[in-house]
Amino acid sequence: MNKAYNNDLVFIASCAGLAFFGVTMLALGPILGQLGEGANALPATLSIGIIIGTVLFGPIVDKFGYKWLLIAGAILALLGIQGLANLSDKMLLHSSILMLGIGGGILNGETNAMVAQIFDDTTRGSRLSMLGAFYCIGALLWTLLNYFIVGRFVIPLHIMSVIMSLFILFFIVISFPKPQPHTSVSLAKMLGLLKYPSLIIFAFLLFFQSGFEGVTGNFTPRFLENAHGLASNHATLSLIWFTIGMLAGRFLLGYLMKKLKDGQTMYLFLSVALVGVVLLYFAPHSTWIYTATALLGFGVSATFPVVFNYLGGAFREMSGTAFSIAIFVALCGQFTFNKIIGVLFNHAQFIYLPIAMAFAIVMMMLLLPIARKTIK
Repeated sequence: MNKAYNNDLVFIASCAGLAFFGVTMLALGPILGQLGEGANALPATLSIGIIIGTVLFGPIVDKFGYKWLLIAGAILALLGIQGLANLSDKMLLHSSILMLGIGGGILNGETNAMVAQIFDDTTRGSRLSMLGAFYCIGALLWTLLNYFIVGRFVIPLHIMSVIMSLFILFFIVISFPKPQPHTSVSLAKMLGLLKYPSLIIFAFLLFFQSGFEGVTGNFTPRFLENAHGLASNHATLSLIWFTIGMLAGRFLLGYLMKKLKDGQTMYLFLSVALVGVVLLYFAPHSTWIYTATALLGFGVSATFPVVFNYLGGAFREMSGTAFSIAIFVALCGQFTFNKIIGVLFNHAQFIYLPIAMAFAIVMMMLLLPIARKTIK
């Protein structure tokens, strides 16, 4: 592997890129109610964009390296954010959200694959956990800005644009890993990865994880406004607690992965998430609601780092393509969940959100032992 790059600088760049993806994933949640009629369809468009970006990144980084695609992904996300800030026509908004999704999909897959490649088996799991924490930091910054700048979402969008522009300059000036010289990427090799049951089952586990995160980030505020009668800014605060819970979980995960087996860690975290769903459904007042959303964030914080740790070790020579396949399936789950919940919300069926969350968690619990058995 070419070592004409600095691991620490590349890790910082990866953390910044995934923080931007955190903004992408929660971009619509705090502002969906301000975008007017038809806005419930925008999360599905975002999912389509993320899927496209995910499909693009893997084969490209395996063949050509990381640098310029990372820059391109960040620029696409920046253009999408500016479109969201400056456009009002619904078709143009969908185009901007699609662009934001494509950029975010590239950033998500590429940063995880890059960290999996540059660190070895002894440090990969903890580094992926730390990386995942920056997804939470980006999402938290975005939701905090919208909480304190109520009803003027254009200002937070411009603030995020300035931060992203500065990091794009950082991406331009540093060096990144080159593609591995022994890796000859071809369509046959890409399709050949599909013969491994471990990759497919882990990918479907992420299908439900990503579906869970998608509907939680996009629809929880509207659910709380309509099912529990919370004011808009208090409903937005729930996303802050969700992100804080996920951030705490990601920091704790790096420690727990050294003490417990990965499977035990996942079951522990998912059990906490299930408790959070029950609390969200029955919560009598805002204190319990915020506790519930914090537990939800904590509970699902382990899934992506643990799964990527498995896949990064098993498919090291084509990690970009393997991650691309897994995240593609995951984001199909996000699109599916977003589409179904969006339709149900259009018909004022708000109570189905926690039901969908519980279903996703149970399916992850069922798939985990099967996936672990196949990867052995």
